[in-house]
Amino acid sequence: SFLTILGVVIGVTSVVGMTSMVRGFGNQLEALVRQLGSDTVLVMPFSLQSFASGKSFIDVLKRPNLTEADALAIKNSAPSAGVVAWNVGGGPTAQFARLTHGNTSTKPVPIVGSTANFGEVNYIPMEAGRAFSDFEVERRRFVVILGNAPARTLFPTSDPIGKAVRIGRDLYTVVGVFGPRPGVLGGNPDEFAIIPYTTYDKAFPLQRIRGHLLRFVQIAVQPHSGATAEQLIKDVEEVMRGRHRLRLDQENDFDILTSDSILGVLNQFTRAILLALVVISSIALMVGGIGVMAIMTISVTERTREIGVRKALGARRREILVQFLVEAVVLTSVGGLLGIALGSAIGYGVNVFAGFPVSLPWWSFALGLGFSSAIGIFFGMWPAVKASRLDPIEALRYE
Repeated sequence: SFLTILGVVIGVTSVVGMTSMVRGFGNQLEALVRQLGSDTVLVMPFSLQSFASGKSFIDVLKRPNLTEADALAIKNSAPSAGVVAWNVGGGPTAQFARLTHGNTSTKPVPIVGSTANFGEVNYIPMEAGRAFSDFEVERRRFVVILGNAPARTLFPTSDPIGKAVRIGRDLYTVVGVFGPRPGVLGGNPDEFAIIPYTTYDKAFPLQRIRGHLLRFVQIAVQPHSGATAEQLIKDVEEVMRGRHRLRLDQENDFDILTSDSILGVLNQFTRAILLALVVISSIALMVGGIGVMAIMTISVTERTREIGVRKALGARRREILVQFLVEAVVLTSVGGLLGIALGSAIGYGVNVFAGFPVSLPWWSFALGLGFSSAIGIFFGMWPAVKASRLDPIEALRYE
């Protein structure tokens, strides 16, 4: 019986295990994106939204870079704009560097240049110290705000505020430490450091690919009191289209995002991945179902005399059909329960040993059990029908 349902066990284990990891990734990613706030509007040269709409990498690479002048134009010309901040060096052009203090170094982490109000528009709490001052940004001071992970690595027992850390060839004074953020994909989103964008331009020279300047600037805007996010998006789009001299029939050569639009694109990807994984796992279920049908067909042959005796004593075709069908459903349902247990164990094991986020929603259990029961009904029907149609006289003669 165990060998009969082994394919079902493997298939349900795959469905539950993969679903738990995909859903866990989606939940953690949603928590991280939600940290942006529902009213923060992001302006980027390109994003996942561009690729989700069918744009090629070459097309988005031809788009003009955003600049600090664009951010200032939004601040001065968008009626609904309140707080405006921007950063440089994130996304595909991120610069990675080790942070060193004394004899302790971090692994390479992304270094981002930003304005003084980076944490304010990104809703990242300060755990210690302060943000940059406008004076430090204007004067290109070598100051840094550490993400939570580098701070704990470099200063596990001491206060980092006022201490010096080396980034590349330069020494920076630590003025603040950000609080922790939700993790995604088993990675650590707290592994980063923020320096003034003016200092970033001096410390990390600009790069080019095929003549295109690689300078990824992201602008974050919050509406002022009384304005809505929808109104802000409309005002920002109007300002940016005017600065890029776009005609009415030309589409935007920049992306405007909110936390909801980012989650919409990401949910499309996670749903597609989940569907693909379920389809792939269903192949194992199909193989298991064929095994159930084969073994149940053999069982009908082996129990021919039993069927003949039951029919001779008055058993009807429907009762014989139900007997064999119930046997097939019970076998595959037991396989489904074993698969659910193994899939859950694998999910928790991955979470404990690899730090990958997992989620085990009730519907994944129902999906696995429903799949296994359906396999039992579908593939057990033919042997059950064959058994119910046996002639009792021929069955009793069977040797």
